[in-house]
Amino acid sequence: MKRVVILGRGGSGKSTLAARLGAITGLPVIELDKHFWRPGLEATPLDQWAAVQRELVRDEAWIMDGDLGPYDVPAVRLQAADTVILLDFSFCRCAWRAIRRSRERGDFWRWVWAYRRRSRPLLLATITTHAGDANLHVIRNPHALRRFVAQVTTGQTPGRP
Repeated sequence: MKRVVILGRGGSGKSTLAARLGAITGLPVIELDKHFWRPGLEATPLDQWAAVQRELVRDEAWIMDGDLGPYDVPAVRLQAADTVILLDFSFCRCAWRAIRRSRERGDFWRWVWAYRRRSRPLLLATITTHAGDANLHVIRNPHALRRFVAQVTTGQTPGRP
């Protein structure tokens, strides 16, 4: 794991996982939200966002966390990834975390609500197309996440005996 992309519904814990993995592995963490959102929560145009990501993936090692839903161009970072982690937690878990974290806009809630039906299938297809050689880890619950982090902590390859 040298180039890790973490994706998932809003409130799934992408940033928390990225920070934890960064602490364990020593890999630098890149929070994509900090590079994407402009003042006033204005989205970066897609062509500019793709260019920003092309610069970010030039480094030889990193953990990138972020899933910007309909505003995103994940193919750029997926092509450079050797590991993709998809946090596929339930709507209720993610909504609870998002409510506790901060006040969110309506478009965020529409994305979180429709994630499994709209965003997830497109994201899985994009992963298949652009990150076919990467190790994909779909994590569906906190227990599986704890097991994954424990394997990384002990130096095991997650998902392998």
